Amino acid sequence: MPTTVFEYKVRDSNGKLIKGKIESESITAVGNKLRSMGYIPVNIQPQPKLDLRKELIIPGINDKANLKEVALMSRQLATMVTAGLTLVRALTIISDQLTSKVLQSAVNNVRRDLEQGVSFSRALEKHPKAFSPLYIAMVKAGEAGGSLDTTLLRLATTIEKQVELRRKVKSAMTYPAMVMSIVILVVIALMIFVVPTFKKIYSTLKGTLPLPTQIVIDVSNDLATYWLAVFVAVVVGILILFNRWIHTPDGRRKWDAFKLKMPIFGPLIHKISITRGTGTLASLLASGVGIIEALEITADNAGNAIVAEAFRNAENTVREGKGLAEALSVFSVIPNMVTQMIETGEESGALDDMLNRVTKFYEDEIETTVASLSSLLEPLIIVFLGISIGFIVISMYLPMFGYISLVQKNGANA
Repeated sequence: MPTTVFEYKVRDSNGKLIKGKIESESITAVGNKLRSMGYIPVNIQPQPKLDLRKELIIPGINDKANLKEVALMSRQLATMVTAGLTLVRALTIISDQLTSKVLQSAVNNVRRDLEQGVSFSRALEKHPKAFSPLYIAMVKAGEAGGSLDTTLLRLATTIEKQVELRRKVKSAMTYPAMVMSIVILVVIALMIFVVPTFKKIYSTLKGTLPLPTQIVIDVSNDLATYWLAVFVAVVVGILILFNRWIHTPDGRRKWDAFKLKMPIFGPLIHKISITRGTGTLASLLASGVGIIEALEITADNAGNAIVAEAFRNAENTVREGKGLAEALSVFSVIPNMVTQMIETGEESGALDDMLNRVTKFYEDEIETTVASLSSLLEPLIIVFLGISIGFIVISMYLPMFGYISLVQKNGANA
């Protein structure tokens, strides 16, 4: 029977922790052998194999844990804790099943911290790339209230909703993005391969070309030469500068304010931000997080600087002793329906339930908007396609119309 190298941690008769490696057929066989030697097994697991195809982690691109896998891990962890497994044992089992290197590394480090006596929430705080402030705050509240399993299930549900929301928006944007890309490629192909053919024909004719035709030919010449590289370099440079600008506080605020005013997309972005805000706040309050801390985390999770600003300023107002509905009502970015539902929740003592109702309402609104997004954008795409290709085609045939008229006129004179 093939053997495997196992890493183990045991305690001797004096309680001292001992680590080592042993080769055996199975974990059970290793445990039996260690017990026969007078040790108490603490942890036994296969020695990690060297993976030559190890995932390359690039800072800023793929150095964050996959949200979907975090949600799945949370649900599995809740089930194991409910079944009576210790956090250390549960995390050991889960770690072997993870595919995200970032999350797997974080889980292994959290497990080691737990073995050293560090609290679960404190161990999670060391890994911001894997666990968000929302995750840590809810776990901390679950630890304090003795309901960690329930909190983990609520976290899994919250994260799954966020993942599903992103999936729907990305799915709706895929079709318009693909069509626009195809249109741009078709236009470039016409300018590089078709227009030069007409240019050769017109170069044999005497006379001045119409202005639209001359513009198209000049652009075609530029695309066929080094100007294409210059154009690409300029576009890339603008994108880099824009990316740096929107990562500044002032740039982020102005860009997010502009996004809220965009036609078609503005209302959708607004609804998504409100949904993220109310959903986050509801989950935090239901887990027992204080209203001040909950508002601070909600502001960080809103996804839009203008909406985040409303929650952050509301935090200061609530700190002064005023109600949340009153604090949010002064901000136009927060819909009246939201503040009215919050006021009802405050009066009835069921604020988290009312926030969940608001979240559900906006989730339905987003789903409806996303479903009709393609039909809303399709006319705009068709207009863009017609104008772009139509302008090129008409421009190329304008000189022919003039030439035909000239031939007919000369024939009549003859």
